[in-house]
Amino acid sequence: MTDTSTQTAEQRSESGLIGYLRGLAQKQDRAALAHLRRGLGRPPGDAMEMYPYIGRYAGEEKGRANERAVFLTSALFAYYPDASQNAGDLGSSVKQIAEKSDSIERRFVALLDADAEDLHYYLRQMIGLLKANSVPVNWEQLFRDIRNWSHDDRFVQRKWARSFWGSKETKEGNNSETTGGEQQ
Repeated sequence: MTDTSTQTAEQRSESGLIGYLRGLAQKQDRAALAHLRRGLGRPPGDAMEMYPYIGRYAGEEKGRANERAVFLTSALFAYYPDASQNAGDLGSSVKQIAEKSDSIERRFVALLDADAEDLHYYLRQMIGLLKANSVPVNWEQLFRDIRNWSHDDRFVQRKWARSFWGSKETKEGNNSETTGGEQQ
């Protein structure tokens, strides 16, 4: 049992939403998950049928970024509820499928460049690819990252980029040295 007295209200909110979504999946509440999936093709908050299930997590006092994160994460979770838990961020999840297709990297770059208002479109594509390849997702981390997507210093995008390309540079450098290729 976790000690909620040491958690911040923000942490309880995150754990509450993801815990609630996991509960729906465990109960196999197909109706609730179907209502949440209807938010996939729409900007967060536009699918009114989602409100009865997650409206309490998207209170106005928490701001538009939180509301976007609640609706988008819930719709994506409902789309891929059987995802196993990943310890990393979305960049590390996408890295696991990067070598399967040349378009993965291009799509990932488009996701990193996406505005918060277009994020639902790019994340739906990426979660679809992860689902098709049974790659785990860290839903709590994704929720936090979506909420912080519009931060001025773009720390979420930089973190995902480091997770995706971080060790790849070292491998390429080692390959060019052993094959006699030029290093730039």
